[in-house]
Amino acid sequence: MKFNTALSVAATILLNIAGSLCQLDVCGQAPLNNKIVGGEDATAGAWPWQVSIQSATFGGHFCGGSLINKDWVLSAAHCFQSPMSTIRIYLGRQSQSGFNLNEVSRTARTVINHPDYSDPTHDNDLALIQLSSSVTFSNYIRPVCLAATGSKYAAGSDSWVTGWGALQSGGGAPDILQEVMIPIVSSRDCSNAYGSLEITSNMICAGLLNQGGKDSCQGDSGGPLVNRNNSLWIQSGIVSFGIGCADPKYPGVYTRVSQYQNWITSTVGSNPPGFVEFNNNAFIHSPSLLLFSVSLTLSIIPFISSLYLSS
Repeated sequence: MKFNTALSVAATILLNIAGSLCQLDVCGQAPLNNKIVGGEDATAGAWPWQVSIQSATFGGHFCGGSLINKDWVLSAAHCFQSPMSTIRIYLGRQSQSGFNLNEVSRTARTVINHPDYSDPTHDNDLALIQLSSSVTFSNYIRPVCLAATGSKYAAGSDSWVTGWGALQSGGGAPDILQEVMIPIVSSRDCSNAYGSLEITSNMICAGLLNQGGKDSCQGDSGGPLVNRNNSLWIQSGIVSFGIGCADPKYPGVYTRVSQYQNWITSTVGSNPPGFVEFNNNAFIHSPSLLLFSVSLTLSIIPFISSLYLSS
Protein backbone atom coordinates (compact mmCIF):
# COMPACT_ATOMS: atom_id res chain seq x y z
CA MET A 1 0.00 0.00 0.00
CA LYS A 2 2.83 2.34 0.91
CA PHE A 3 4.54 1.56 -2.39
CA ASN A 4 1.35 2.18 -4.40
CA THR A 5 0.82 5.51 -2.64
CA ALA A 6 4.40 6.54 -3.38
CA LEU A 7 3.97 5.63 -7.04
CA SER A 8 0.78 7.67 -7.19
CA VAL A 9 2.46 10.73 -5.68
CA ALA A 10 5.48 10.39 -7.94
CA ALA A 11 3.31 9.99 -11.02
CA THR A 12 1.34 13.12 -10.14
CA ILE A 13 4.52 15.16 -9.70
CA LEU A 14 6.00 13.88 -12.95
CA LEU A 15 2.80 14.65 -14.86
CA ASN A 16 2.83 18.19 -13.52
CA ILE A 17 6.45 18.58 -14.62
CA ALA A 18 5.63 17.19 -18.05
CA GLY A 19 2.72 19.61 -18.36
CA SER A 20 5.04 22.54 -17.68
CA LEU A 21 7.74 21.35 -20.03
CA CYS A 22 5.35 20.59 -22.89
CA GLN A 23 4.77 24.33 -23.33
CA LEU A 24 8.28 24.49 -24.78
CA ASP A 25 7.24 21.85 -27.32
CA VAL A 26 4.42 23.96 -28.76
CA CYS A 27 5.34 27.61 -28.24
CA GLY A 28 6.71 29.81 -30.98
CA GLN A 29 5.78 27.51 -33.86
CA ALA A 30 3.89 28.91 -36.84
CA PRO A 31 3.54 26.12 -39.41
CA LEU A 32 1.68 28.38 -41.84
CA ASN A 33 4.21 31.23 -41.75
CA ASN A 34 6.10 31.06 -45.17
CA LYS A 35 5.27 40.91 -41.97
CA ILE A 36 1.33 47.77 -39.42
CA VAL A 37 2.81 51.01 -40.89
CA GLY A 38 4.81 50.27 -44.05
CA GLY A 39 3.86 46.61 -43.74
CA GLU A 40 1.67 44.20 -45.65
CA ASP A 41 -1.26 41.83 -45.19
CA ALA A 42 -0.50 38.74 -43.14
CA THR A 43 -1.63 35.36 -44.44
CA ALA A 44 -4.03 33.27 -42.35
CA GLY A 45 -2.17 31.43 -39.59
CA ALA A 46 1.11 33.30 -40.07
CA TRP A 47 1.02 34.65 -36.51
CA PRO A 48 -1.12 32.15 -34.57
CA TRP A 49 -0.52 33.79 -31.16
CA GLN A 50 -1.86 37.20 -32.26
CA VAL A 51 -5.13 38.21 -30.60
CA SER A 52 -7.55 41.08 -31.09
CA ILE A 53 -8.88 42.58 -27.84
CA GLN A 54 -12.22 44.30 -28.25
CA SER A 55 -14.75 46.22 -26.19
CA ALA A 56 -17.97 48.04 -27.02
CA THR A 57 -16.59 50.95 -24.99
CA PHE A 58 -14.09 51.59 -27.78
CA GLY A 59 -16.31 50.49 -30.65
CA GLY A 60 -14.53 47.17 -31.18
CA HIS A 61 -10.81 46.47 -31.51
CA PHE A 62 -8.66 48.67 -29.26
CA CYS A 63 -5.52 46.65 -28.45
CA GLY A 64 -3.59 43.57 -29.44
CA GLY A 65 -2.05 40.80 -27.40
CA SER A 66 -0.37 37.41 -27.65
CA LEU A 67 -1.44 33.96 -26.53
CA ILE A 68 1.19 32.53 -24.13
CA ASN A 69 -0.56 29.32 -23.06
CA LYS A 70 -4.03 27.83 -23.34
CA ASP A 71 -5.45 30.14 -20.66
CA TRP A 72 -3.52 33.43 -20.72
CA VAL A 73 -2.87 36.37 -23.04
CA LEU A 74 -0.04 38.91 -22.66
CA SER A 75 -0.79 42.57 -23.46
CA ALA A 76 0.01 46.13 -22.29
CA ALA A 77 -1.13 47.68 -19.01
CA HIS A 78 -1.92 51.03 -20.63
CA CYS A 79 -4.71 49.32 -22.57
CA PHE A 80 -6.64 48.68 -19.35
CA GLN A 81 -6.55 51.98 -17.47
CA SER A 82 -10.14 53.03 -18.26
CA PRO A 83 -13.42 51.40 -17.20
CA MET A 84 -14.93 49.47 -20.09
CA SER A 85 -17.68 47.04 -20.88
CA THR A 86 -16.99 43.33 -21.23
CA ILE A 87 -13.72 42.55 -22.97
CA ARG A 88 -13.76 39.94 -25.71
CA ILE A 89 -10.61 38.30 -27.03
CA TYR A 90 -10.52 36.93 -30.57
CA LEU A 91 -7.98 34.23 -31.48
CA GLY A 92 -7.25 32.82 -34.93
CA ARG A 93 -8.59 36.01 -36.53
CA GLN A 94 -7.24 37.43 -39.77
CA SER A 95 -9.93 39.90 -40.86
CA GLN A 96 -11.87 42.34 -38.67
CA SER A 97 -14.89 42.01 -40.95
CA GLY A 98 -16.65 39.02 -42.39
CA PHE A 99 -16.28 35.41 -41.36
CA ASN A 100 -13.03 33.97 -39.98
CA LEU A 101 -13.15 30.20 -40.41
CA ASN A 102 -10.44 29.43 -37.82
CA GLU A 103 -11.52 31.92 -35.15
CA VAL A 104 -12.62 31.41 -31.57
CA SER A 105 -13.38 34.02 -28.93
CA ARG A 106 -13.33 34.26 -25.17
CA THR A 107 -14.24 36.82 -22.55
CA ALA A 108 -11.77 37.84 -19.85
CA ARG A 109 -12.00 36.13 -16.50
CA THR A 110 -9.54 38.62 -15.06
CA VAL A 111 -7.09 41.33 -16.17
CA ILE A 112 -3.94 41.80 -14.09
CA ASN A 113 -1.84 44.90 -14.73
CA HIS A 114 1.77 44.85 -13.54
CA PRO A 115 1.69 46.36 -10.03
CA ASP A 116 4.54 48.77 -10.83
CA TYR A 117 3.11 50.12 -14.08
CA SER A 118 3.82 53.85 -14.36
CA ASP A 119 1.26 55.81 -16.36
CA PRO A 120 3.42 58.85 -17.16
CA THR A 121 6.49 56.89 -18.27
CA HIS A 122 4.93 53.58 -19.43
CA ASP A 123 7.54 51.70 -17.41
CA ASN A 124 6.46 48.10 -16.61
CA ASP A 125 3.81 48.33 -19.32
CA LEU A 126 2.40 44.81 -19.37
CA ALA A 127 -0.77 43.02 -18.37
CA LEU A 128 -1.96 39.44 -18.22
CA ILE A 129 -5.48 38.43 -19.25
CA GLN A 130 -6.93 35.14 -18.09
CA LEU A 131 -9.35 33.71 -20.62
CA SER A 132 -12.84 32.64 -19.57
CA SER A 133 -12.02 29.10 -20.73
CA SER A 134 -9.07 27.27 -22.25
CA VAL A 135 -8.43 27.26 -26.00
CA THR A 136 -7.44 24.28 -28.11
CA PHE A 137 -4.26 24.72 -30.13
CA SER A 138 -4.33 24.43 -33.91
CA ASN A 139 -2.23 25.70 -36.81
CA TYR A 140 -4.14 28.99 -36.43
CA ILE A 141 -4.11 29.27 -32.63
CA ARG A 142 -0.81 28.63 -30.87
CA PRO A 143 1.20 30.22 -28.05
CA VAL A 144 4.33 32.26 -28.66
CA CYS A 145 7.57 31.58 -26.78
CA LEU A 146 8.66 34.36 -24.44
CA ALA A 147 12.17 35.78 -24.11
CA ALA A 148 13.77 34.46 -20.93
CA THR A 149 15.77 36.45 -18.39
CA GLY A 150 19.19 37.34 -19.80
CA SER A 151 18.10 37.52 -23.43
CA LYS A 152 20.17 39.90 -25.56
CA TYR A 153 19.33 41.66 -28.82
CA ALA A 154 22.01 43.21 -30.98
CA ALA A 155 21.17 46.49 -32.69
CA GLY A 156 20.00 45.80 -36.21
CA SER A 157 18.53 42.38 -35.40
CA ASP A 158 15.44 41.71 -37.50
CA SER A 159 12.18 41.70 -35.58
CA TRP A 160 8.53 41.52 -36.59
CA VAL A 161 5.55 43.42 -35.24
CA THR A 162 1.93 42.57 -36.04
CA GLY A 163 -1.48 44.11 -35.44
CA TRP A 164 -4.59 45.87 -36.70
CA GLY A 165 -3.37 49.35 -35.77
CA ALA A 166 -3.71 52.49 -37.88
CA LEU A 167 -1.80 52.51 -41.17
CA GLN A 168 -0.60 56.04 -40.44
CA SER A 169 -0.75 58.45 -37.50
CA GLY A 170 -4.37 59.48 -37.07
CA GLY A 171 -5.40 57.28 -39.99
CA GLY A 172 -7.83 54.43 -40.35
CA ALA A 173 -7.30 50.86 -39.26
CA PRO A 174 -6.86 47.98 -41.72
CA ASP A 175 -9.28 45.09 -42.07
CA ILE A 176 -6.56 42.44 -42.50
CA LEU A 177 -3.90 41.72 -39.88
CA GLN A 178 -0.71 43.60 -40.79
CA GLU A 179 2.92 42.51 -40.43
CA VAL A 180 6.16 44.44 -40.79
CA MET A 181 9.85 43.72 -40.23
CA ILE A 182 11.85 46.34 -38.33
CA PRO A 183 15.36 46.27 -36.78
CA ILE A 184 16.19 46.50 -33.10
CA VAL A 185 17.55 49.92 -32.10
CA SER A 186 20.22 50.11 -29.39
CA SER A 187 19.19 51.47 -25.99
CA ARG A 188 21.73 54.29 -26.36
CA ASP A 189 20.39 55.43 -29.74
CA CYS A 190 16.83 55.13 -28.48
CA SER A 191 17.60 57.19 -25.35
CA ASN A 192 19.32 59.84 -27.47
CA ALA A 193 16.28 60.02 -29.74
CA TYR A 194 13.80 60.51 -26.89
CA GLY A 195 15.97 62.93 -24.91
CA SER A 196 14.38 63.79 -21.56
CA LEU A 197 11.86 60.93 -21.83
CA GLU A 198 13.62 58.09 -20.04
CA ILE A 199 14.11 54.78 -21.83
CA THR A 200 14.52 52.32 -18.97
CA SER A 201 16.10 48.86 -18.85
CA ASN A 202 12.54 47.49 -18.96
CA MET A 203 12.14 48.75 -22.53
CA ILE A 204 13.43 47.68 -25.93
CA CYS A 205 13.27 49.81 -29.08
CA ALA A 206 12.78 48.93 -32.73
CA GLY A 207 12.25 50.86 -35.94
CA LEU A 208 13.98 52.56 -38.86
CA LEU A 209 15.77 55.36 -37.01
CA ASN A 210 16.59 58.30 -39.33
CA GLN A 211 14.53 56.66 -42.06
CA GLY A 212 11.01 55.93 -40.76
CA GLY A 213 8.22 54.45 -42.81
CA LYS A 214 7.70 51.24 -40.81
CA ASP A 215 6.35 51.10 -37.28
CA SER A 216 3.53 50.09 -34.97
CA CYS A 217 0.74 52.63 -34.49
CA GLN A 218 -2.50 53.34 -32.58
CA GLY A 219 -4.40 50.08 -32.12
CA ASP A 220 -1.27 47.92 -32.16
CA SER A 221 -0.69 48.50 -28.42
CA GLY A 222 -0.26 45.31 -26.43
CA GLY A 223 0.68 43.30 -29.49
CA PRO A 224 3.86 41.26 -29.89
CA LEU A 225 7.31 42.15 -31.18
CA VAL A 226 8.94 38.82 -32.09
CA ASN A 227 12.32 37.55 -33.25
CA ARG A 228 12.91 34.37 -35.17
CA ASN A 229 15.49 31.75 -34.37
CA ASN A 230 15.40 29.05 -37.04
CA SER A 231 11.78 27.85 -36.94
CA LEU A 232 11.08 29.22 -33.44
CA TRP A 233 9.45 32.60 -32.76
CA ILE A 234 10.30 34.34 -29.48
CA GLN A 235 8.44 37.42 -28.19
CA SER A 236 10.94 40.09 -27.20
CA GLY A 237 8.62 43.05 -26.75
CA ILE A 238 5.08 44.34 -26.22
CA VAL A 239 3.93 47.38 -28.20
CA SER A 240 4.00 50.22 -25.65
CA PHE A 241 4.48 53.78 -26.95
CA GLY A 242 6.14 56.09 -29.43
CA ILE A 243 5.98 59.62 -30.80
CA GLY A 244 3.93 59.66 -33.99
CA CYS A 245 3.97 56.57 -36.20
CA ALA A 246 6.99 55.67 -38.32
CA ASP A 247 8.58 59.03 -37.51
CA PRO A 248 12.23 58.83 -38.59
CA LYS A 249 13.32 60.60 -35.38
CA TYR A 250 11.66 58.20 -32.96
CA PRO A 251 11.75 54.39 -32.97
CA GLY A 252 8.90 52.48 -31.38
CA VAL A 253 9.28 51.59 -27.70
CA TYR A 254 8.29 48.14 -26.44
CA THR A 255 8.11 46.50 -23.03
CA ARG A 256 11.14 44.19 -22.70
CA VAL A 257 9.57 40.79 -22.02
CA SER A 258 12.74 39.17 -20.67
CA GLN A 259 12.61 41.45 -17.61
CA TYR A 260 9.39 39.85 -16.42
CA GLN A 261 9.89 36.09 -16.46
CA ASN A 262 9.44 35.77 -12.70
CA TRP A 263 6.34 37.97 -12.55
CA ILE A 264 4.66 36.28 -15.51
CA THR A 265 5.45 32.79 -14.18
CA SER A 266 4.23 33.53 -10.65
CA THR A 267 1.06 35.23 -11.93
CA VAL A 268 0.11 32.51 -14.39
CA GLY A 269 0.83 29.73 -11.89
CA SER A 270 0.40 26.23 -13.29
CA ASN A 271 1.30 25.54 -16.92
CA PRO A 272 3.81 28.40 -17.26
CA PRO A 273 4.62 29.83 -20.71
CA GLY A 274 7.61 28.58 -22.65
CA PHE A 275 10.56 30.86 -21.89
CA VAL A 276 13.53 30.74 -24.24
CA GLU A 277 16.78 32.65 -23.84
CA PHE A 278 17.48 34.60 -27.02
CA ASN A 279 20.97 35.80 -27.81
CA ASN A 280 21.14 37.01 -31.42
CA ASN A 281 21.58 33.83 -33.46
CA ALA A 282 21.71 31.36 -30.57
CA PHE A 283 19.02 30.25 -28.18
CA ILE A 284 18.72 27.82 -25.30
CA HIS A 285 15.72 26.76 -23.32
CA SER A 286 15.44 28.60 -20.02
CA PRO A 287 17.44 26.27 -17.76
CA SER A 288 15.63 26.69 -14.45
CA LEU A 289 12.60 24.54 -15.20
CA LEU A 290 14.61 21.89 -17.03
CA LEU A 291 17.18 21.50 -14.27
CA PHE A 292 14.47 21.43 -11.63
CA SER A 293 12.59 18.65 -13.42
CA VAL A 294 15.71 16.51 -13.88
CA SER A 295 16.86 16.88 -10.28
CA LEU A 296 13.38 16.23 -8.92
CA THR A 297 12.94 13.15 -11.09
CA LEU A 298 16.28 11.74 -9.93
CA SER A 299 15.33 12.38 -6.31
CA ILE A 300 11.98 10.62 -6.67
CA ILE A 301 13.51 7.35 -7.90
CA PRO A 302 15.49 6.56 -4.72
CA PHE A 303 12.55 7.83 -2.64
CA ILE A 304 10.26 5.25 -4.23
CA SER A 305 12.90 2.56 -3.86
CA SER A 306 13.36 3.26 -0.14
CA LEU A 307 9.61 3.04 0.48
CA TYR A 308 9.42 -0.23 -1.43
CA LEU A 309 12.32 -1.78 0.48
CA SER A 310 10.94 -0.70 3.86
CA SER A 311 7.41 -1.96 3.18
